[in-house]
Amino acid sequence: MSPRDRATRSAGAGQAGFTLVELVLAIAILAFMMMVAWSVISGTVFARKNLAERQDRDHELRVATAVMVRDLSSAYLSSNEDQNMTERRTLFVGKPNGDVDELRFSTMAHRVLWADANESEQTVITYSAEADPDKPSTVNLVRREQRRPSNEPSREERAELDVLLSDIEKVKFEYWDWRAKEWMEDWDSTQADGERGRLPTRVRILIELKTAGEGSDTVKYQTEARLMLQEELKFFTN
Repeated sequence: MSPRDRATRSAGAGQAGFTLVELVLAIAILAFMMMVAWSVISGTVFARKNLAERQDRDHELRVATAVMVRDLSSAYLSSNEDQNMTERRTLFVGKPNGDVDELRFSTMAHRVLWADANESEQTVITYSAEADPDKPSTVNLVRREQRRPSNEPSREERAELDVLLSDIEKVKFEYWDWRAKEWMEDWDSTQADGERGRLPTRVRILIELKTAGEGSDTVKYQTEARLMLQEELKFFTN
């Protein structure tokens, strides 16, 4: 074979394509790299979604506790009404009620939005558990505000309902009795054999709820509200 023929054959061999084994190996490497990339991307998207849900849940909790602390800090009682009425216009009644306690009290925390509004800062607020209308198995913590306190049964009066916390496990209220120097599980300012005519110094709020996202755990939160008034308001006239 002449040198020219050998050079031509060598050039042809250098231009030969991939073998079947090399092609299969290349496809397998490409598929593996795509799988790794997809795993990383999907994991990042899931982590960001989970983080966003947890942040939304934390924000919901912060807003709810801030509202409750504001409401409770302005709680008050007044002796300037008929003390013999079954339904009092000013009261502070908290009682255990299963996993979610119920608390009803008068407060000056209502925000008047219009200068000529036919209403005042006085209102009666109730915290209680309500089943979610869209998810009957889910329990929400509801804030019920009765803007115009009256001597009619509370449930028969018009009021505004707001969901403070959705999908809760437990909500407990504890009341600091400054006379007995101990935490009480219930409080009733309307009963002679209870805490008639006075308020607790502090209210401790204990909340248990599930965090957002898959694999969520039950988390416990605790905060306290300090009440500015403990004794009932008394107005004297000459």
